[in-house]
Amino acid sequence: MPIPGIPSRAALVDHLIRTRIAGDVATPRDNNLSHYRRLANGDRHYWLGLELGDRWTDEQDVLAVMAERCGVNDDPEYRFGQDTIDPQLTVDALDRMSARLRKAAAGKERVLFATGHPGGLLDVHRATAAALRAAGCEIVVIPEGLSTDEGMVFQFADVAVLERGATLWHTHSPDPMARILDGLEREGRPLPNLVVADHGWAGCAGQRGIDSIGYADCNDPALFVGEAEGTLQVTVPLDDHVTSPRHYDPMTAYLLDAAGLSPTG
Repeated sequence: MPIPGIPSRAALVDHLIRTRIAGDVATPRDNNLSHYRRLANGDRHYWLGLELGDRWTDEQDVLAVMAERCGVNDDPEYRFGQDTIDPQLTVDALDRMSARLRKAAAGKERVLFATGHPGGLLDVHRATAAALRAAGCEIVVIPEGLSTDEGMVFQFADVAVLERGATLWHTHSPDPMARILDGLEREGRPLPNLVVADHGWAGCAGQRGIDSIGYADCNDPALFVGEAEGTLQVTVPLDDHVTSPRHYDPMTAYLLDAAGLSPTG
């Protein structure tokens, strides 16, 4: 059942574990390790728009970052079964994210929202955009007519998404964000002060030098590596597609309250 109102930290941690947003998550350990290895082997699909050069060629270094910042099992010999996300690290990252949102609200910044996981995180981003708009921020409207090899780049409920065949599409690609930023520059419009996103949308923005904060699952190591290097400001560890998007509502309520953006904040 949803948590009414704004949860305490302890109540949120319990909720994250119960809904498997954190704690014992659904992502298999072998899938995590495979993605860490592919990042280390230079597969750009797993770099999520970041330029990692030759700095992360040892998958054990990637595992160490993921254990520290996400809470996966740090034992390299643990290769099968379920993996974990530390809910305390999730809430710690939400607190860091709230501080950056508070700064955006205070400065009435231009903020761009985007998601490659519309089935899970669209409403988290939508609610955050609505709260920042109410605080006086400009929510960036993306240029029209943008497309990538995967589909069209649209904006739905203030959130940029990939659309194909009249369906919102799951994507890890940085290309949609690159099209948006290039389109803004082409139109002579200012770039966002802040991007709130996930997947390659967040990685591309951070690589372009824009303040970027967002969410990542335990099998998407690049954004955690990007935070470790300072390319991204905040990466919140969570399962980014649990059984119901409503399970994220208490997390969103906690985030916005911590940022001073809730109706009672």
